Amino acid sequence: MGQRAWSKEQNNARGFFITGTDTGVGKTIITAALIKAAKFLGLSACGMKPIETGCLKSKFKVKEEVLIPSDGMFLREIAGMNDHIDLVTPIRFQNPLAPFPASEIEGITVDIDKINKAFLKLSKKYNAIFVEGIGGLLVPIKKDYSVLDLARDFGLPIIVVSRPDLGTINHTMLTINYAIKEGLPVAGIIINHSQPSKSSLAEETNPEVIKQLSTVPLLGIFPYLKELDAGIIEESAKKNLDIERIKRYLS
Repeated sequence: MGQRAWSKEQNNARGFFITGTDTGVGKTIITAALIKAAKFLGLSACGMKPIETGCLKSKFKVKEEVLIPSDGMFLREIAGMNDHIDLVTPIRFQNPLAPFPASEIEGITVDIDKINKAFLKLSKKYNAIFVEGIGGLLVPIKKDYSVLDLARDFGLPIIVVSRPDLGTINHTMLTINYAIKEGLPVAGIIINHSQPSKSSLAEETNPEVIKQLSTVPLLGIFPYLKELDAGIIEESAKKNLDIERIKRYLS
């Protein structure tokens, strides 16, 4: 793992670092729901996705081509932020890969200091910051620096987003146990239906099994949302997240 190289200022920030058991588990939706939950508590909240790959090219000005981070833009909209997208998602790549290989292919070094400065600026402006990681904890950002290192440097408690279906027990427990082994504070788990339910026996029984096996609490079971409307996400957050437990970390 990479060495800690950042200032200790970020340790004063409130919020969560949202990671997943693997890609495609719906971290962005859960991050958006947590932002809404913070607003229920009367907090000004912001979203951040420090690194996003698979960004599309768009021309806003003549001869100026920029990469548009769809997840970062979504979080900014959900949070009602007026901050520049360079603060929300400071590092962007076009290729839909882990950051390390994407940076190698595109010839762009991941600037950790740029991420740090953006995080500090947002954490000073808002009461709570919700940071969405990229993939799982061991996704490489640089050769010697992973998502786990990024989470450690931010100093925020971690929320693990997992799938409800077959195989999720192993993935969830591996992620939680490794994070704890590495000394990261894990606030809890949110099981997210990122796909329509298959009504399988695994989906029905896995949440309770994870709840029994895990040393951290289950903070909610989030339903599949056909529409990613701000109002729908807000209502689902009210119904399906353990707001009281979340509140303890944001007080």
